[in-house]
Amino acid sequence: MAWRSWFGVAAVLSLGTASARAGVVQEVRALARAGALERARSVLDTARTRGLAAPEELDALSQLARGELQAGHVDAALADARDVHARALLELARRPLDAEPHLPLALGAAIEVEAQVMAAKGERGSAVAQVRAEISRYGTTSLAARLHKNLHVLSLKGALPPPLQTEPHLGPVVLPLSTPGGKPTLVFFWAHWCPDCKQTALALARLREAGALRGFTLLAPTQLYGSVGGGAEATPEEELKYVSAVWRSAYAGLGDVSVPVNPANFAAWGASTTPTLVLIDRRGRVALYHPGAMTEAELQPILAELLR
Repeated sequence: MAWRSWFGVAAVLSLGTASARAGVVQEVRALARAGALERARSVLDTARTRGLAAPEELDALSQLARGELQAGHVDAALADARDVHARALLELARRPLDAEPHLPLALGAAIEVEAQVMAAKGERGSAVAQVRAEISRYGTTSLAARLHKNLHVLSLKGALPPPLQTEPHLGPVVLPLSTPGGKPTLVFFWAHWCPDCKQTALALARLREAGALRGFTLLAPTQLYGSVGGGAEATPEEELKYVSAVWRSAYAGLGDVSVPVNPANFAAWGASTTPTLVLIDRRGRVALYHPGAMTEAELQPILAELLR
């Protein structure tokens, strides 16, 4: 046990040392995700005494709130999220939301934590209503996709999915989403720069090879980000060629799949996290909405259930 404790402490210390070079927000995020909540708050408090700018401070505090929620400290998470939310509104009285990157990230995380805590306390209806109200306020800002993601996490299971824009697309003609009596559908949102997407694609390819995806329609929406490998700026035509090349190489195991390339899908489906996986049953209703990567072991029983 002594050796395990030492390695745990060493891992947390190394996170703090390495991420400190990247900035306060990144350091607090890394520590909070590792469960080192007291250390994360200490880093934030020290940065405050050195004159940390308000948007960056709120971004860091929102990351701490997410870590607290992950650790099950729902009351502390809610208190910090409400603090971020209230102070973000004061900032918005002086400047636009998207004037710099930290404030929208902070406000989005605060809204997300508030909604998840409400749902965890049995107030899912109120959480849905709050997120819908936030969409009406910020639906034309950079928060739109994230807010739709939060809404879908809370309410999409069992409901009809949003429409899917099919043009432009790579690969074969895009098939429609599941209709009553039709095949179940797996919708895999991905990005060409996303390492977790490539790992999820490998898991899907192994499931396909094992026959677990036989009988499913598979769609793989993506969008353009204005860049190609290494972050180099690119025209839409250049990036589309790059996306096609990445799909053929890194995603070859998924076969000849329709790939819609339309940002409207990411906004409507709330795919602010890549990958996002959505499973639609034979009735045409959402059986799973999952922002983030999934393993074969997590997916296999869900796929099998939908084929029954």
